[in-house]
Amino acid sequence: MTADDSFGRLDDEDYPAYTIGRAAEALGTTQGFLRALGEARLITPLRSEGGHRRYSRYQLRIAARARELVDQGTPVEAACRIVILEDQLEEAQRINTEHHHAAGTVKAPVD
Repeated sequence: MTADDSFGRLDDEDYPAYTIGRAAEALGTTQGFLRALGEARLITPLRSEGGHRRYSRYQLRIAARARELVDQGTPVEAACRIVILEDQLEEAQRINTEHHHAAGTVKAPVD
């Protein structure tokens, strides 16, 4: 991969561009918190050739939501479960909307 290829991938929200140190710094948290999210299986960082954790922007958004919940007093395990359920709900709603569009039964939003 050339340098030009690497720069182009930085726009990809799934590209693992952040080391654990940079990710923790960006979130204003500790590396231990990110490891705890991994142990709870909320996010699974990719590993570099040297075995170092690498996080994507998408994973950082998920971790930021978990941190919000933990900062409000929710235990880490519970926060991870909440984030997973929120993600599943969002995906189900997206699929439901697609099915309604395909069936031609989309209702106008109610104001």
